[in-house]
Amino acid sequence: MPMLSDIAQRKKIEYFLNPLPRDAAILEIGCGARWVGDHLRSAGYTGYVGNDLFPPADIVGDIRKWRELGLKGESFDAIVAFEVVEHVDLFQEAFDLLKPGGTLLLTSPVPEMDWAMQLLEAVGLNQKRTSPHDHLIDFRTIPLFEAVSLRRVAGLSQWGIFRKPDGAERKLAA
Repeated sequence: MPMLSDIAQRKKIEYFLNPLPRDAAILEIGCGARWVGDHLRSAGYTGYVGNDLFPPADIVGDIRKWRELGLKGESFDAIVAFEVVEHVDLFQEAFDLLKPGGTLLLTSPVPEMDWAMQLLEAVGLNQKRTSPHDHLIDFRTIPLFEAVSLRRVAGLSQWGIFRKPDGAERKLAA
């Protein structure tokens, strides 16, 4: 794996994952190589489930069809979606799956700097994208959720911790 990706993984563990309670029900959307799940399980987290379009995910399928995948609404304390929302709009699904007060943990390229991420990929310093970045979004405009913490990392990546409001029942406008 490229060096910058290794550094980013360590920083994401410290910033996003270590603060989660060990017994939290955690869904990772887009678990890919499963490094998040491997870390959480080895650190004693008991409620992790990974979802992706392809094996070896715990739940294989499109998260936008979560009911068909056997998932239950408002059943997760936290949802992790690292480097996913630039590929697919999943905010309504994350909202529906999180418990009131639940946490959404996101990373994605800064939209106006995606060109630089492509350069880093081309020279082998960052992981290659698995599909086009058709849904780049500025985290300051994320719908449905309250921003708890927003960070820009190296001017290229945005990291966000979002909270589902208590008692919230919202839908995105069609």
